[in-house]
Amino acid sequence: HMADERFSEGKRAFEEITGVPASAFLDSLATTAPEMGRFVMEWEFADVYGQTRLDARLREAVMIAACTARGATAAGVLRLRIGSALRAGLTRRAIADICVQTGIIAGVPAALAALQIAGEVFAETPEE
Repeated sequence: HMADERFSEGKRAFEEITGVPASAFLDSLATTAPEMGRFVMEWEFADVYGQTRLDARLREAVMIAACTARGATAAGVLRLRIGSALRAGLTRRAIADICVQTGIIAGVPAALAALQIAGEVFAETPEE
């Protein structure tokens, strides 16, 4: 079944990109909006990432910039994507620079909040 294949592909990509079990993400939405979890797996991780021409580092840089610009509403996703960016090979310095550069348009408070989240993720993540 095509929908099941997309869902399975999305879960595989989610786990590969984020290093987080897809079941943990899906379980967090199970009682409130399970269809949202499925949508994210199928659309974002199977469809969009499956067809992008961006390499993993550039894709994660875009995600960090977009989440930084969104501010507090994207804090949880930013935390996840900073981890994904590290997994993709972006350096801590590059991640910080993306937050600072995004602050030119999004504002200093958004950049500072993103840098605080980045610092927390860096502290939780061993350097390679």
